[in-house]
Amino acid sequence: MTTVIPLDEYISEEWYPGFTPAFDHAPFYVEPFQTFTKEDEKRFWFLDFHWPRGLTPLALIWNEDGYAWGTQSAAENLPLPPGRGLSVRIAGVHTYASPIDIESGFEIGERAGRMGPYLGNFIANFDEIWADRRDEVERSWQHLLSMDPSSMSLPELSAMLKEARVFHKRAFEIHFEVMYPLLVNYLGFFGWCAEAGIDTSQIGKFLQGYDTKIMETDRELWNLTRAAKADGLANLFAKTRAEELNAALSADPAAASFVQKFKDFLKVYGYRTEGACDVALPSWIEDPTPALGMIKSFLEKDEEHDFEAARAAAIAEREEAIAAARAGLSAEEQVAFDAGVASCQSANFPWWQDDHNYYIDLRVSLPLRWAAMAIAERVGADNPEDGIYLFWPEIIAVADGEKSYEEFRDLVAQRRVYFNESRAMRSKMPKVLGTIPEAVADPVLIEIFGLNEHFLNAIKAAGSDSDVRTLTGLPASKGKARGIARVFNDADELHRLTPGDILVCESTSPNWTPAFAKIAACVCDGGGMLSHAAIVGREYGVPTVTAVGLATVVISDGDEIEVDGDTGTVTVYKRANAEA
Repeated sequence: MTTVIPLDEYISEEWYPGFTPAFDHAPFYVEPFQTFTKEDEKRFWFLDFHWPRGLTPLALIWNEDGYAWGTQSAAENLPLPPGRGLSVRIAGVHTYASPIDIESGFEIGERAGRMGPYLGNFIANFDEIWADRRDEVERSWQHLLSMDPSSMSLPELSAMLKEARVFHKRAFEIHFEVMYPLLVNYLGFFGWCAEAGIDTSQIGKFLQGYDTKIMETDRELWNLTRAAKADGLANLFAKTRAEELNAALSADPAAASFVQKFKDFLKVYGYRTEGACDVALPSWIEDPTPALGMIKSFLEKDEEHDFEAARAAAIAEREEAIAAARAGLSAEEQVAFDAGVASCQSANFPWWQDDHNYYIDLRVSLPLRWAAMAIAERVGADNPEDGIYLFWPEIIAVADGEKSYEEFRDLVAQRRVYFNESRAMRSKMPKVLGTIPEAVADPVLIEIFGLNEHFLNAIKAAGSDSDVRTLTGLPASKGKARGIARVFNDADELHRLTPGDILVCESTSPNWTPAFAKIAACVCDGGGMLSHAAIVGREYGVPTVTAVGLATVVISDGDEIEVDGDTGTVTVYKRANAEA
């Protein structure tokens, strides 16, 4: 029997109070970004874990530049054989996505034929191609970083904002034109392994153990932790709230050496946000609370995280998994297997997943944010961040002098209330909307978003048992741990995790990575073997179970739970407010 989750309550022509866009509001390649219509109920929509806070009006340009343009243009231009990218809708301030599938087997074959020659060249020259694209992103970033919004006139800020939008859009063209070939290559090997009888859940392990810029950042945070301890600052960190640490350290002469080291760290690693692609989020440069809070919690650990040991263990597990897979193959199959492994290790999706986040996802929205806030200040807004509650055509009209900010002042206040009310509903938002399929065929959605049988079965069974104690998901990283669950809807309070806690969330993004150095285990509603949580769980040696479906619904903050990363089982042993 088909399961349909109605979306009637999310049907609206308005994106936010006072804004109903025309179809020419923003460019799209296949399908525009828009609100839900009744017709959408025939399709399968999943709640995107990247933006658990929801998106403010200006932040919604990611749905335009990323989904409606980036995924669709890349999928069409390659072309991607099975689909035309992702379509996107909003329910309140929350993003839902759906694959734009190609139904014709003939068309899929034709697209595969056209992509074949390109894919071979891409894989053979991946290092050079990614270095070239990364350098392009870096040049634009340095250009925008050199600008000083505080000294600019309103026309100059308008020009900066427009340049920042060009950078934003181009960054996501690059993002998906690189991501899709990597995935196609991985999925080709995935299909070969499945036909050869290899356990496909092991394939992610074949690609682990390679260093990234995100891991480099984490190591530097630990170096700062050692510096704080050596300078006798452990007690100051222990007694001071994370939000007050920056001021406390700056006011303490004994912390001068550490403060300088921290400033040097921020110059290199501080241009990142506590979430992906969201202009509403400040960088560590603007608000260092997340980084200092992480150091504070690292100081609470009895032992430091041993990066070298963790990486050595990841490499050993990789080689063991490869050897085990090869052992069951014929000599001829081993040749093909070795070639597939070498190809996927050379053009390594898990490695690129973290590397690109450093250069794109965690910082690409910052120039937009800085320009928008400066514009808000110039026009007399009540708060600089009021700029992010204007939609793109609105803030451009204000910056270009075509409209007065006074036309939007009351509307901005209404939108702030709307955002906060809708954000508070996140934990109650359906994980999926529309028609739930018996199975998801798209390996991208399975491997990255974790829309597998465990996830779908959990969604279909929702509400059938009032006190679920055992959950099943994807065993993404091996090991077993028992501890207190800390349920997070977003990363805002991530630094409050203490050593030994078990992180429970929708899914993780690269900004969550430092937490893996102190948690005992991780449980996610979504995510496949190529999701961030799965990749980092394996690299850090943290038991991780993904694609559980309703972990953030069934598990409460403070519950005592056990996570079995070998079997994919999560067990609630004791409720936070009741005896087991």
